[in-house]
Amino acid sequence: MSVDLLILNGAVLTQDTARPRAEAIALTGDRIVAVGRSRDIAKLKSRKTKVIDAAGAAVLPGFIEGHMHLFGGSVDLGLPNFEGRSGVAELGKVIEDYQAQHPGEGLLIAQQLSYVAMQNGRTATRHDLDQVCPGRPLLAYAPDHHTAWANTKALELAGILGGRKLTPGHEIVMGPDGTATGELREPEAIAPVLTLTDVYKRPRLGLEGGEPEPYPSDREFESDLAIMKTGLAHLAQHGITSFHNMDGNIYTMQLLSALEKRGELTARARVPFHLKPYMGDSALERARLMTAGYNSAWLKCGMVKMFMDGVVDSGTAVMLDDYPDRTGWRGDPLFSQEHFNRVATLADRLGLQIAVHAIGDGAVRMVLKGYQAARKANGPRDSRHRVEHIEVHHPDDLKLFKSLDVIASMQTCHAPGCSGLPLEPTLTKIGKAKWPHAYAWATIRKRGIPLVFGTDWPVSDINPMRAIHSAVTRKAWADDVADQRQSLADTLASYTRLGAYAEFAEKQKGVLRKGYLADVVVLDQNIGETQPDDLQHVKIRTTIAGGRIVHSA
Repeated sequence: MSVDLLILNGAVLTQDTARPRAEAIALTGDRIVAVGRSRDIAKLKSRKTKVIDAAGAAVLPGFIEGHMHLFGGSVDLGLPNFEGRSGVAELGKVIEDYQAQHPGEGLLIAQQLSYVAMQNGRTATRHDLDQVCPGRPLLAYAPDHHTAWANTKALELAGILGGRKLTPGHEIVMGPDGTATGELREPEAIAPVLTLTDVYKRPRLGLEGGEPEPYPSDREFESDLAIMKTGLAHLAQHGITSFHNMDGNIYTMQLLSALEKRGELTARARVPFHLKPYMGDSALERARLMTAGYNSAWLKCGMVKMFMDGVVDSGTAVMLDDYPDRTGWRGDPLFSQEHFNRVATLADRLGLQIAVHAIGDGAVRMVLKGYQAARKANGPRDSRHRVEHIEVHHPDDLKLFKSLDVIASMQTCHAPGCSGLPLEPTLTKIGKAKWPHAYAWATIRKRGIPLVFGTDWPVSDINPMRAIHSAVTRKAWADDVADQRQSLADTLASYTRLGAYAEFAEKQKGVLRKGYLADVVVLDQNIGETQPDDLQHVKIRTTIAGGRIVHSA
């Protein structure tokens, strides 16, 4: 047998329940051809075989990122980042340093502005951002990308300093003086400012379910390919060999397909069609066309993505009860129950998997009711519909999760107190009564519900090791709140074989087993022996996708 690549002397965590541990694996072409002891696998070496000595470090199936946004994340890699910074002086220094390298006069977009970025935990206003970036329009996104703040110049140029009427679930926050405070909640509120730049013109279309008009020139298409390649290299650097893109359109597929044809697609992509509430039911035909047109080992659709609500921190997540700090307010759903039931039933009838952003317990319940309506109308099938985020749930709804075979897709790095996130304002907005049912990974897993992990990059750092660290080290917010920490074994399963299950690929990848796809990651140490607090510092030594080395430290 001719073997292309051997990985020897490793702590191989196969994710194969029949053989959970090994020392070595052999790869030929895009497949795993042997898993076993190093002394046996080493005998397969020939003159042409490349050998990687893992030197006792962990070897895993390639990470499967369960929820992210490639095009937008790739763009954001080149923008100023406020993570870990607060106050006018620190934020201003970030902008000053960025402008020294990237001078210009147009709208400047920044990332990762905390909801409590100003002194004494205050939310930023346009006046604060006027000082952070004087003389140039600025738009700064919150980490969740559901809220952004603009300075006065940006609001004036966008024509929204005096506000504007928007559809439910979207808000330009107004001050007592009748002018915008600078806080913009949800896409419709942010969109007028984004018209001041082309930075997100095509990258955001996947979130909007639109297509570029006019179609990009050859030069623009190549520019977009270069942006995508930057993001793919970032994924490879972090051991990610498959990803579930949670926005999508035909243009995204065309870009990724072009990279696949050139041999430059270095991670397997699952890309949905993004269905918005204002679209007619006939828009689902585009999802069907994407599914029929793209179905390779590297690029698939078969999926529709929707949003039911916003996020907790801005009060746009839909709750079953009033927000503790806002009597009479529970958030506005983006779909009515009747509307969602109808489109879920239609999508299910087309054989599409459905994934819906639902953060509040009210939104989660609405989505589950929609899936229940689809099953009643169409009959049961192996649909593997998903709920994305589930930051708050009602305990009664876990029965419906289980009975409908729904997948829970969650992000450990989003929990307050994890990955550097502050506890407030999130905990106050959830309310202590609901803390036991918030970010409840362990509760959900114990009910036998498939649990998939990801980061929602660029909302959070895509590094799986930071997310794994969050999963195994999270501290309870109070003594009477259940411990939601995950074991390392369960966390790795949610980043590998369960991620494969979520895309109907559990017989192809997510496990290191003979005949499976040669998607492998070699770490720089044996994480089974790494202290939990040190997991965030573990590095990726080698990433292999389809038998090709796509990253080598």
